[in-house]
Amino acid sequence: MMTMSRSLRVIFASVAFAAAPVCAEIGDIKVASGPSIGYLPYYVMDQHKLFEKNAKAAGLGDVKVSFVEITGGAAMNDALLSGAVEFSSVAVPAFLTLWSKTRGTPQEVKAAAALNSQPVFMNTNNPNVKSVKDLTAKDRIAVTAVKVSVHAIIVQMAAAQAFGEANYAQLDTLTVGLPHAVARDALLSKSGDVTVHMATEPFAAQELKQPGIRSILSSYDLLGGPATVSLVVASSKFREANPKTYAAFMAGLNEAINMIAKDKKAAAEIFVKATKSKASVLEVLEGLEDKKNPITFSTTPLHTMRFAEFMSKAKTIQNKPASWKDLFFPEIHALPGS
Repeated sequence: MMTMSRSLRVIFASVAFAAAPVCAEIGDIKVASGPSIGYLPYYVMDQHKLFEKNAKAAGLGDVKVSFVEITGGAAMNDALLSGAVEFSSVAVPAFLTLWSKTRGTPQEVKAAAALNSQPVFMNTNNPNVKSVKDLTAKDRIAVTAVKVSVHAIIVQMAAAQAFGEANYAQLDTLTVGLPHAVARDALLSKSGDVTVHMATEPFAAQELKQPGIRSILSSYDLLGGPATVSLVVASSKFREANPKTYAAFMAGLNEAINMIAKDKKAAAEIFVKATKSKASVLEVLEGLEDKKNPITFSTTPLHTMRFAEFMSKAKTIQNKPASWKDLFFPEIHALPGS
């Protein structure tokens, strides 16, 4: 029986290796999103098919992204951990909770980038409330989720500033969990117990147009300027296994952010049409162009460590990052984050 020479075996092995298919990336992806103005870059990405364009340029073929509306940081975190979505888009506190729990584990999660900076307004219809210190047991503060949402954490930070760090939870008993639209309607109608709404745009602007409703605090006042509210989040496992897909999504996100900066009106029109928003294009545009409390979109994280330091002191998270770079994948470490 003839035996194959060593040189022929090497040649055939090389040919077989060359012919073997390269491990394919995931293909289509899903991204957890929401209906608020904070997700505007996603609406622009979807309208102009920016992920699809960048994925095709990277040799990934005809793949697409689906933006899945999921309400609440906890639900978004669960969707990411279960693999139901490849990217999540959670507020900073919800991300910090997940980062702390998964740090150094096979399920490790980090932020790919910041998504938006937008103010959270403490709006009230109670004429007796001029500041946080005037709130009483008769008041109810609407937040999207009690104790864990960014709105609830901002209430705690405001309490710590007003009553001392040890009393950060003093207002927790006044908070109630409500979706923004429900909280807005309750504040406007004055028909229920809600006297304060931790509101983002466009809900805040709609409330402030009614006589008798005013803002007593914004998160920008509390944090010393514009601060990142939402982040783009992914698992380390997904990023490592799908580098081209990850890069294509981030390229599309950056393009969308640049488009918004160049033409805010066009972006506002996309948002109103896509969400069938009750807010007009003008109302959305006013929020984007507000000089004192602007809504901005950037991948650069701002004041994320303020949240991390507060949540660490409150023992809401067990692991404290040494710097903002501990929280983010290295692709954005060159940015002037905080």
